[in-house]
Amino acid sequence: MASSAARKGQIHRQTKETDIRLALNLDGQGNTSIKTGVPFMDHMLTLFAVHGFFDLEITANGDTEVDGHHTVEDLGICLGQALKQALGDFGAICRYGQGAVPMDESLVRVTLDCSNRPYLHYGLQLADQKVGDFDTALAKEFFRAVTLHGGITLHVEMVHGENTHHILEAMFKAFGRALDQATTTETRAHGPLSSKGSL
Repeated sequence: MASSAARKGQIHRQTKETDIRLALNLDGQGNTSIKTGVPFMDHMLTLFAVHGFFDLEITANGDTEVDGHHTVEDLGICLGQALKQALGDFGAICRYGQGAVPMDESLVRVTLDCSNRPYLHYGLQLADQKVGDFDTALAKEFFRAVTLHGGITLHVEMVHGENTHHILEAMFKAFGRALDQATTTETRAHGPLSSKGSL
């Protein structure tokens, strides 16, 4: 099982398209220092960390002159890898988490399982392809990468909503709350919470 001292992940990913350094502390206070080169993602990742009480530091340089795709996807890869590193064998955590967050007229529900079985159900219907300069389709690519590299089963459902910014904001907040709940230490668990004894 991962000790409290080990509930941190630190990733450096460098490719011909991006150079990202990311540090995640599951037992933080919501402190952030985030500069991704994609301002909308700075905002969303700050919301995720603050509402999940995670300390998150990110510096990223990517080929944003092309578009934000490579940077956003690689941010998801790095966050997923840092999460998996922080969780170790996924032992002594509650494992399941859920969060439903309203943002004005929008309501988004996130349910997840830190199961070491990657799966994404992404049930958002967004009216706008762009929020400012941000391509809203990239949000799904981010979460696909997080689930794949973090070993989590993630279901995102839009109960209702109209404003695309509000919907995305509610989703990232709900993800933070659900992940905080799932990664909370469970003192009654000895190793991974599974009838099989491992995940």
